[in-house]
Amino acid sequence: MDISDIIKTMQDKGLVDRNDLECESLSGGTTSQLYLVNQKYVIKINEPNVLEAESVFLQFYKNVPLLPLLIFVDPSYQYIVYEFIPGSTTYSRKNKSEILHLVVRNIINHYQSVPGTNGWGWKDELSTSWQNFLLEGIMESKIILEQHLDFEDLKLVQRLAESSNRIPSKGPYLLHGDCGVHNFVFKDGCLSGVIDPTPVLGDPLYDLLYAFCSSPNELTKETIDSVIPTLKVGEYKCGKVLYEYLVIVLFMRLATCLRHHADDFEEYLYAWDYWKRMI
Repeated sequence: MDISDIIKTMQDKGLVDRNDLECESLSGGTTSQLYLVNQKYVIKINEPNVLEAESVFLQFYKNVPLLPLLIFVDPSYQYIVYEFIPGSTTYSRKNKSEILHLVVRNIINHYQSVPGTNGWGWKDELSTSWQNFLLEGIMESKIILEQHLDFEDLKLVQRLAESSNRIPSKGPYLLHGDCGVHNFVFKDGCLSGVIDPTPVLGDPLYDLLYAFCSSPNELTKETIDSVIPTLKVGEYKCGKVLYEYLVIVLFMRLATCLRHHADDFEEYLYAWDYWKRMI
């Protein structure tokens, strides 16, 4: 879609002054085209199914701290407009525990269950159960990792996902789904926002473990143990049950690392060995 047509629509709706317009392209979108207008609004262009899911999430949690405020949604979901959160997505790999506490307190603890749903996982491609969603992610990751991990490692993760401990007794909740440091906005070293949801219907603990595993620093028992007690939604898990869940999410993160940040893989392998010993 042509950005000039979108700008005209914003002007017609009174969001942008016709005589005072500044528009620049933003980098960083994996599949989206992003534009910043007057240092105030972000225009995101992507596939309609992607933007529909994102707009539903942002509208559902419109009063949740750290999430951008949705301003306008194109009726055909060709683009959306939301408030710009100043800062940078560059993470300095410090204060992970503090950041996770903020994410739990200001986002995850606001999650709500979604009654009447008939599946789990990606909103546009639901699985029949949370276990199946995890197993599907494991199978996709296995294709990438089978040249890098032992066969016993692959079997271990599959067995952990098939455990009855992976069956939530509540839910599903509407999750961010891509709640990692690559989508965290920092200003003056502090977390100021979380952007780019790819919504998932699932267990709130998943988003916390995903955030924990999204960078290779401070992947320790002490870090996750310090944050878990602050989680107030979903089901409380601790000890071995928690750590097994973490190993599943870490396994999938190893595959993501090879796809997008291969330089971090050695650090993740160190964490992988650490958590295997832990369980």
